[in-house]
Amino acid sequence: MEYTPRYTQPFTLSEAKLLDLETITTEIARLQNSLQRLGETQDMLRAHAASVQPGEEVDPEITKAIEENETVIGSQSERISMLKMALLDKGIVAGSHYDLAPPVVAAPAAASPTEDGGVDL
Repeated sequence: MEYTPRYTQPFTLSEAKLLDLETITTEIARLQNSLQRLGETQDMLRAHAASVQPGEEVDPEITKAIEENETVIGSQSERISMLKMALLDKGIVAGSHYDLAPPVVAAPAAASPTEDGGVDL
């Protein structure tokens, strides 16, 4: 599958597919945390911009920060999508925890007791 990102990314989808599972899930969690913080910052910046009195101008630095954050939010959201595609390529379907399905673990085979009451492993 070929994927062309809208934003400049530090890796391609093909490179993401080469990453190990732990690296992918850790990066998704890091990016999700960053997006949460950026969202909170955006809310504060927008509230500040909205509080400007009629006739006053919004500080251009505030406006610039809001615009730059929007770009970063878009880029990081796209990166998460790419990492999820890499997980899907590995056979892992999105779920709830870090937006990942928990791994399916087979139940261990029952140990059989020995004549002396111990357990053979």
